[in-house]
Amino acid sequence: MPTRRVVTGRSREPRARFAEELRSLRAARGDSLRQLGERLGWDWSLFGKMEKGETLGGPEVVQALDTYYGTPGLLLALWELAVSDKSQFREGYRRYMALEAEATSLWHFAVSVLPGVLQTEGYARELLAAGGSKGEELTQQVEARMGRRELLEGGDVPAFRTILSESVLRTPLRDTGEWRRQLQYLVEVSERNEVAVQLVPFSAGLHGLTNADVMFLRLPDGRTVAYAENGYRGELIEEIVPVERLQLTYDSVRDLALSRAESRKFFLRILEEVPCDHAT
Repeated sequence: MPTRRVVTGRSREPRARFAEELRSLRAARGDSLRQLGERLGWDWSLFGKMEKGETLGGPEVVQALDTYYGTPGLLLALWELAVSDKSQFREGYRRYMALEAEATSLWHFAVSVLPGVLQTEGYARELLAAGGSKGEELTQQVEARMGRRELLEGGDVPAFRTILSESVLRTPLRDTGEWRRQLQYLVEVSERNEVAVQLVPFSAGLHGLTNADVMFLRLPDGRTVAYAENGYRGELIEEIVPVERLQLTYDSVRDLALSRAESRKFFLRILEEVPCDHAT
């Protein structure tokens, strides 16, 4: 069956789309495969296989390509979509991942689990394993998830705000040590100026986002898009009126949240409640 294409001429199949982007970026640079290999320190034949769709490579080489081409996060997002069976993702989520790599600021609400960019390796591994991933697929997905944390690293970090339901903090990992590391990382990130982390306590009661995670992306052209998902489905929302309605709901939930300082104190209290692992 021929590869499906959208009106732009680009493939809709994640693996083929990833390979196309690699070919396009190299052509724009005017590099040969050998030159690319020499400049990045990998065997040029690897890049040839990646551009043919014969292999996807690993997250390290994809991150190096993102840096070389000046496309921070884009290739890694496409790789993450291609590395596992992406028939499980709706087209809306694929588009969301591409838009996320371009966003100038992000707002997020989490009702059950931490957003991927705030997850530690242990948290991501247990969460993805619970969803059925295992073996090499699990390892690759965890590596990709860790690569996405670079969105909040470095000198050109987009403004990021997440509001967490208290249920996120009341659902620990089975591994106590990993749970402590996750909470410690959350406290660390919450102290950064460009990252706002707030908590909505159970005492706030029911609200408009009680049963859904929502992500907002402010794009370079000034538009805002949203991605909303619950336990059954996700939807990319680009129309102005529905996005504005969701933003108003998000603002009302933010009004219920603890301040950044109070939220940090809450995270520290939860951390103090976790027993230390004295195993040697």
